[in-house]
Amino acid sequence: NPVKTRFAPSPTGHLHVGGARTALYNYLLARKTGGTFLLRIEDTDRGRHVEEAVPMILADLKWLGIEWDEGIEAPGQAGPYRQSQRLPIYTGYVRQLIEAGLAYCSAEVAAEPDAAVPAAEGAKGPMGFRRPAQLPTKEQTLAALDGAAPAAIRFLCPGKDVTIHDEVFGDVCIPADQQEDFVILKSDGFPTYNLANVVDDELMGVTMICRGQEFLGQSWRQALLREALGFRTPLYAHLPLIMDMQGRKLSKRDGDVDVHSFRKAGYLPEALVNFIALLGWNPGGERERMSMKELVELFSPDRIGKSNAKFDREKLLAFNTDAGACADEDRLLVCFRDYLSLNETPIPGGDAGLLRRLLRINKGFRTFADIPARCGVLFKADTDYAFDEKAVVKVLVKGEPTGYAVLAEIRGELAGLAWEAPAIESWVEKFCAARSLGMGKVAQPIRVAVTGNTVSPAIVDTLVLLGREKTLARIDRCLAGKTV
Repeated sequence: NPVKTRFAPSPTGHLHVGGARTALYNYLLARKTGGTFLLRIEDTDRGRHVEEAVPMILADLKWLGIEWDEGIEAPGQAGPYRQSQRLPIYTGYVRQLIEAGLAYCSAEVAAEPDAAVPAAEGAKGPMGFRRPAQLPTKEQTLAALDGAAPAAIRFLCPGKDVTIHDEVFGDVCIPADQQEDFVILKSDGFPTYNLANVVDDELMGVTMICRGQEFLGQSWRQALLREALGFRTPLYAHLPLIMDMQGRKLSKRDGDVDVHSFRKAGYLPEALVNFIALLGWNPGGERERMSMKELVELFSPDRIGKSNAKFDREKLLAFNTDAGACADEDRLLVCFRDYLSLNETPIPGGDAGLLRRLLRINKGFRTFADIPARCGVLFKADTDYAFDEKAVVKVLVKGEPTGYAVLAEIRGELAGLAWEAPAIESWVEKFCAARSLGMGKVAQPIRVAVTGNTVSPAIVDTLVLLGREKTLARIDRCLAGKTV
């Protein structure tokens, strides 16, 4: 049956790869069943909220190709889709719970942990609060709700075991003695994660909740609230944790962990999507390379595993290398331009013909960052690059004849050469044959002279990109003895 899923990030910065996986799985579930994918913003934790992060997250999702049907920038009948704009709605449901004798005011506000932050792993409650012997009256609690005195509002737990059925982890039971009366409305008038999500999921028609395993331990609270408010019970699918290769929680100590960083580093979005799809799910068999369309066709929650996923950066790099090799030139051009727009490189981004040539001569690149690493020096000023001392000694100083001697002879012949790829290639072959020199004895001295090191595209491509004038100027600079 069609399901309605949602992704509800709390904006604190760019989209984390763990959040990207959650968004992707919800998107795939909705597309697979012909359902709806909703995006809302959870911004009730004002201490952690970063307003500038909202457009950042939207841009990250769009770059990945994860499109939503309803929510921010796609309004529907259940809006608004920012929780900070829904405070009267939450207050109304809190009032309903108070009137039913299921909530009371609590003065222990300062010690209350931020309920928008996921609890520790597992299903046990933190047991950090004990119910007072004498509960405030309904009148006192309603007065607190209406602002008579700053106070949090807590839900009165009924004291019974709660069993959550999860599509991944099965039945998870939370005994009554591991529960506590939890805050549903903070003293600042903002709801906690548990209340806001329960209300929003009901009113927005969400039928399946797919999120990280770290939220499984809070699900009993939401189950009790749904029961107390007469709400429907959605399907649950909690996702395994994402760890680094040492089995630790994924963090920046091992490198970038947000989507924008991989975008800026020169990864293709389809490679990252393919990679994160496999962090906890597999299609069966040995298949690993899949497009978004194929992921939609193959995705099923019953193939989500319980074991923690490993974020293998070498595997991601291999995925990106393959994606770059398989993509057509038009697609690569779009992505390469996006990469250049995010990075300062000497390569001009406005010349499509030049960019296409760079893509062709750098076929087999791992990330787009490889292209300026190999070719960026060709677009600098002729005096704005340094010579690698080891390369100079090895290529130009040593050997018989020396690279300097070969380079001096090359300089004279290049000056009168027709500057086109076929003519340059023919000249290189004839020059090597006439002097019984290997290609390296000719190409490497030119390469060091015009780039300062031994790494560049094929020598013919290098010279064509540079042009005659710049090539000769750089060789003259090298021969003038300014290289060591």
